[in-house]
Amino acid sequence: MSKDCRIEFLIIDPQNDFCVPGSSLYVPGADEDSIRLANTIKRLSNRLDDIHVTLDTHHLVDIAHPIFWLDKNGKHPNPFTIITFDDLRKGAWRTTNPAYMSRKTMESAGWPRNGAFEYLEELEINNRYPLCIWPPHCLIGSWGHNVVNPVSEALNEWESQFAMVDYVTKGSNFWTEHYSAVQADVPDTEDPGTMLNTNLIELLEETDVLALSGQALSHCVANTVIDIANNFGEENIKKMTLLIDTSSSVPGFEKMGQDFVDKMTKRGMNISKAEDFLK
Repeated sequence: MSKDCRIEFLIIDPQNDFCVPGSSLYVPGADEDSIRLANTIKRLSNRLDDIHVTLDTHHLVDIAHPIFWLDKNGKHPNPFTIITFDDLRKGAWRTTNPAYMSRKTMESAGWPRNGAFEYLEELEINNRYPLCIWPPHCLIGSWGHNVVNPVSEALNEWESQFAMVDYVTKGSNFWTEHYSAVQADVPDTEDPGTMLNTNLIELLEETDVLALSGQALSHCVANTVIDIANNFGEENIKKMTLLIDTSSSVPGFEKMGQDFVDKMTKRGMNISKAEDFLK
């Protein structure tokens, strides 16, 4: 490969809560994925022109966390519960804060924005994902939010060459899920951080080779890569290489992860094992 070839990494949510066994939302296999990813960063260190790392970044109060919802008996949902627009219409779930239920109750409380009814209706329309309740994870300021140790060490080693990792946070708006690093599932017009991140997409367009890795394959990796590809131009998709053994799916969602890989390889994305990448 030419010395003039620009090589960049996009690493999605390589955080303790996903990558360390026993953490709040551990993805089985992510600990081994992290070691392979770290070794690849170290192996290619002086060839990498830039590294972008996204960080899932949440408050405890979040529309996809149990604390946000109550059932008919006043109990919070268990993690992995699915809540639909129809569930709200039937009264199966309500928001813990009654003012958060709908635009009408939000406005009467003095907040001119949409509520839970409107959010779930938008999710149904855009057909990305139903609302899934997750264990609280990657909470701001917590250990779980930190980059997992093997990857953190590799990134620090790369930065010691007088480089700087581009950290991109997403998820701190508690009104919307934010699987994709480049846009929320339902963008909030009052919060630019939830809208399409054209700056990141334009940066990535400048590279010749874009290595992809991170957690979880079925959710944040899939949504980030698809959103970038949909705004990239089909020719640019050929620049992408997914390091397939550095990314795993959430248990129970393995088919979603495989469907993502199948669809994107048909569009031109490459796949490689970490040890074989750019050898």
